[in-house]
Amino acid sequence: MSGRAAVLATLALFVLLGGTASAVPPPPLDLEVQGGEAAWHPKRAFRIAWRNPPPSGGWPIVAVHYRVRDPAGAVAIGATRLGWPATTIEWLEVPDVPGTYTVEVWLEDATGEEGAPVSAKLRFDDRRPGQVEPVTAPAWIGRAAFPLSVHIGHPNGAPPASGIRGYAVSVAPPPGTDPCAAIDRCTDVETDLRGGIGGDSYAIAALPEGISYLHAVAVSGSGMASAAPGRTVLRVDKTSPVTRLDGAPAGWTNHPVRLTVTAADDGSGMAAGGGGPPPFTAIAIDGRPPATSPGASVSAVVIGEGVHRVAHYARDLAGNVDDGRSNPAPAIALVRIDREPPHVSFVNSQDPSDPELIRARIGDSTSGPDLGKGGIGVRRVGSGDRFEPLPAGRTGDGELSARWDSDAYAPGEYEFRAVGYDTAGNSAGTTLRASGAAMVLSNPLKATTALRTTFRDEVLRRTVPHGRGLLLGGHLTSVAGAPLSRMQVRIVERFAAAAAAPVRVSTVTTGPDGAYAIRLAPGPSREITAIFDGTPTLSRSTSRPVRLGVRSGVRLRVSSARARIGGPPLVFRGQVAADPGTIPVGGKAVQLQFRLPGLRWSEFRTVQTDARGRFRYAYRFSDDDSRGARFQFRAYAPAQAGWPYEPAGSLPVVVRGG
Repeated sequence: MSGRAAVLATLALFVLLGGTASAVPPPPLDLEVQGGEAAWHPKRAFRIAWRNPPPSGGWPIVAVHYRVRDPAGAVAIGATRLGWPATTIEWLEVPDVPGTYTVEVWLEDATGEEGAPVSAKLRFDDRRPGQVEPVTAPAWIGRAAFPLSVHIGHPNGAPPASGIRGYAVSVAPPPGTDPCAAIDRCTDVETDLRGGIGGDSYAIAALPEGISYLHAVAVSGSGMASAAPGRTVLRVDKTSPVTRLDGAPAGWTNHPVRLTVTAADDGSGMAAGGGGPPPFTAIAIDGRPPATSPGASVSAVVIGEGVHRVAHYARDLAGNVDDGRSNPAPAIALVRIDREPPHVSFVNSQDPSDPELIRARIGDSTSGPDLGKGGIGVRRVGSGDRFEPLPAGRTGDGELSARWDSDAYAPGEYEFRAVGYDTAGNSAGTTLRASGAAMVLSNPLKATTALRTTFRDEVLRRTVPHGRGLLLGGHLTSVAGAPLSRMQVRIVERFAAAAAAPVRVSTVTTGPDGAYAIRLAPGPSREITAIFDGTPTLSRSTSRPVRLGVRSGVRLRVSSARARIGGPPLVFRGQVAADPGTIPVGGKAVQLQFRLPGLRWSEFRTVQTDARGRFRYAYRFSDDDSRGARFQFRAYAPAQAGWPYEPAGSLPVVVRGG
């Protein structure tokens, strides 16, 4: 059906229903622009909708007219007729010039009458704002800067027709992160700042340490974004500098201390420049105002005595600082200074039960005594000699001690000197007791003793055969003759050269009468001395040495008691008895001797033993004068270097010539 036929059919239906025509049709109802009249659109196409009023005694609506006027009011799109009672225009394109256009819509009824128009605004803007200027942010951002407010620079160039809605911002560690998903526009949700061109302050609650990148675009009223984002680098350093204190002694010292603090920072650093608070290094002593120095180092001198609390910290280029004011506490070190020497004095009297113990008190109320240093020395009064150091005794409880072996010193008066230290290294010396009296002792300091040692019958020298021991005895008394009982006496046997054990020591205890006795074990010849080592109140004493000689043990036998002239030889065999290890290297020399009855012994051969002391010699009788003679033979061990026995011979053996 054609449009005219449709109109005529509508009129006929209207007449049949008894309708009455009105003068003009009413205007459209509720004209709306999709998105609202106030909204700017980045595209030229608009959708508009309205409601046609129902017939109310007039002719029905059969057509719709519209036209578009430009921002100046001139007709941009001429009147256009839609030949049906339309209620929408799905695709109404405005000219490609941004601005606020006006659409007018009116109705036409079946008689051809046109009603009054109604209008709505069509706001079109597809222009992109200029690039935003650089974002204003500190060169380095410290932990105290958060929450951080950065200012987005205004876009350059003239603003678009729709104006500036606000800004879209993204902050992320990797660079090149665009604030909006679309390449040319931002949604309302993506627009972080919606306060217009002046609402340019962006708050950042927190950022990780390191480098992040802020990207920002201006967003127009139609949602168009800047062609390229403005970008700035956000360098974040939340860690305070690390400070090192040099020059502080580990313990006490006795002189002024120069301290140097050095700061290091792996983030923003300690070099001034680049904006932000200037870096500095600080040192504060005993809570006083700190000494500060620009950069990474500062020094101070501590002079006074006592324990000083030293705080040190630094501020980096990002403003991080551990100064204890709404910040973490600074690093603390202690410097201890004691410049006064300790007080040193000997105790007022000797211990009667141990007079050789020399004691000195070391006192120091600041750093305290150092009993690991110092000592006590002795010299003869009036000698002018240097003090001879004494062996250290037990120390503790503020006291030095030494032991004076008075038995090793000649009789006379001796003075003592003590040198003490405190833990700061100060020292002081004294030769006085706490009472002010001189520390002088007279020697002998202990009761004198006497020690006597003899063999039986009060002799000092005895000789015994090899393999036999002997009883040794003696007495220990005071110099006045009083016996000293229950005392330990050392018996020292010093054997002659070549003995396997050159010294043997035994211990005996004196009886109630001061006497002692010991049976000496067999062995080589020796010298014996008794020694009493003394006690804290009794002096040391040593007896006169006694001599015990041990004869060599020699045995000899012969192969036959009769020697035939011109016959086979006689074989002499024998052995020299000796303690292990005493046979000389190369053997012991043994003289083979003979004699006729009533005559002296004569040597006819010297032989050497083996390592076990054994010897052998074959002798042939060839002289007819020996017929019927009765010979005596013996082996004789003479004195020899390195032989620890007295000379001795074997029992004789008898041989008849025949």
